[in-house]
Amino acid sequence: QGQLVESGGGLVQAGGSLRLSCAASGRTFSTYDMDMGWFRQVPGKEREFVAGIRWNGANTDVADSVKGRFTISRDNNARNTVYLQMKSLRPEDTAVYYCGAMAAAAVTTAQWASAGNYDYWGQGTQVTVSS
Repeated sequence: QGQLVESGGGLVQAGGSLRLSCAASGRTFSTYDMDMGWFRQVPGKEREFVAGIRWNGANTDVADSVKGRFTISRDNNARNTVYLQMKSLRPEDTAVYYCGAMAAAAVTTAQWASAGNYDYWGQGTQVTVSS
């Protein structure tokens, strides 16, 4: 069974930066040809789309709430790791951040925004931004 593992979360002051990583785990599981996304979730709310990236890195998209502050990228030479660079962090960015992978590439990038379109998820990493 494929699994994703996120890392890089932590406690940071407002205005600070963090970089989250997400890598495939397991001998045979690979996300090389999978579109991937980052979501975040706070207690009592639905999982919220943050950013998505095409399997080959050719296209990316970020939510309006993080545009200009967050960047998604991937390195398919490094265990197919996907990164979320977060800058100018705000207290409202506090959440558990999850990465997801789609077994079949999205037909349109709009599909990245729906959590139901993802087949694999990581366990999440906590990001806490203090004011």
